[in-house]
Amino acid sequence: MTFAGLVCSLAVPLVVLPRGLWLLAGAVLVVLSALADSADGGVAIITGRTSQFGSFVDSMADRVSEAAWLVALYLLGAPGFLVVACGALAWLHEYARARAALSGMPGLGAVTVAERPVRVIIVAAALALGGALWNVSTRLAPGIITIAVAVWLGLGVLGATRLWGAIRESLR
Repeated sequence: MTFAGLVCSLAVPLVVLPRGLWLLAGAVLVVLSALADSADGGVAIITGRTSQFGSFVDSMADRVSEAAWLVALYLLGAPGFLVVACGALAWLHEYARARAALSGMPGLGAVTVAERPVRVIIVAAALALGGALWNVSTRLAPGIITIAVAVWLGLGVLGATRLWGAIRESLR
């Protein structure tokens, strides 16, 4: 399941290259990737095949998937500095949580507005809306894509701030 989700994500930048309605196909791939990512943990539990290595691979696949989505958004017109900032902040969010857990923080620390499901929704919505609007205006769609990346960044800053506060409280 993890591999299927990763393949769907890696296909997104290629699928959106022709632009237009192809962005809708990209949105479908993002959703399929997220569904596979959600299902893989459940399948592992049901089949009794959970492992620390599987959890590690799943986490790495999530980061690579998000990088592929950000590449697609960049190819569609999002400014490079926004794309890089979003990627860095998302990775920092996940890294901070992992390091805090290794340092003794119980649980997740805090659920924030910048969790992976929110990032999935932002990317899928940006691609779907961009695809629907591409034929209306080839300038409007990249603007929508840029707004979506800016929203990702804004929520990322809010989420990181919340998470770091929770980590600080937990590890005092």
